[in-house]
Amino acid sequence: MAMDLAIQLMQATVQVEQPLGDGTRTVGTGFLISDPTPDGRPRTILITANHVLEGMPGAAARIGFRFQNADGSWSYAPQPVEIRDAKGHELWTHHPSRDVAALAITAPPAFAKAAIPLNYLAGDDTFTHYQVEAGDEMMALGFPRGLAANQAGFPILRAGRVASYPLAPAKIFPTFLLDFSVFPGNSGGPVFMTDQDHRHDPTGVQDPQFIAGLLTQQVELNHERLEIGIVTHAKFIRETLARLDDPQAPATMVAETPVEGAKAASAEEAATAD
Repeated sequence: MAMDLAIQLMQATVQVEQPLGDGTRTVGTGFLISDPTPDGRPRTILITANHVLEGMPGAAARIGFRFQNADGSWSYAPQPVEIRDAKGHELWTHHPSRDVAALAITAPPAFAKAAIPLNYLAGDDTFTHYQVEAGDEMMALGFPRGLAANQAGFPILRAGRVASYPLAPAKIFPTFLLDFSVFPGNSGGPVFMTDQDHRHDPTGVQDPQFIAGLLTQQVELNHERLEIGIVTHAKFIRETLARLDDPQAPATMVAETPVEGAKAASAEEAATAD
């Protein structure tokens, strides 16, 4: 049976936060990818926007893990993860030109099992292969303003239409627009397509289920939110993961004209009272 990517990503998406010591916290979104080491050992990687981790001044962040109890209920149990060493050096790997970060973590077994296989990240030819176009629907997961869907700490699912053209190739168009309401705290969340009912693989091999990228910015004009998100292509997640094992691994350097009014859906702006 094919994996239901929406349900799996609901389980693999986590809140990333850091208390600031003054009754507030910075909040972002991340999701877990299963990316074995070169020698085949299992490894769980937290993917988020680079600015989420950069905006956290302390040495440790908290990841919002969730655990299912014997009676079917869920418990929300954030656990610390080191993001800087004793000298303040970053422990995560980031893409040299895009707002993407990757951090190897030790996750509880249930979460390590929920991590999404690497091959679900869109590649260079995914959009062309599945004929993804402006107007197609994608979904996004996140924690707007640090808000979860319930006390168990699951992310909030939203959907929106692809709002820009053209979409590929990523080396020329590294981001695309998605028509949905974005708030601080959404940064780093996965944007994905799972359209099993209406679109099919032209080769007949499988229905399209893939992570298209991650949410990195929102668009504002004259201090007004336009309810448009900016999504960074999954190609750059793949390149960032490659640099975990080889810091000199090739990375696409893109000179992009910024979107007018683009503003990071930043963790810093998601400061909320505990």
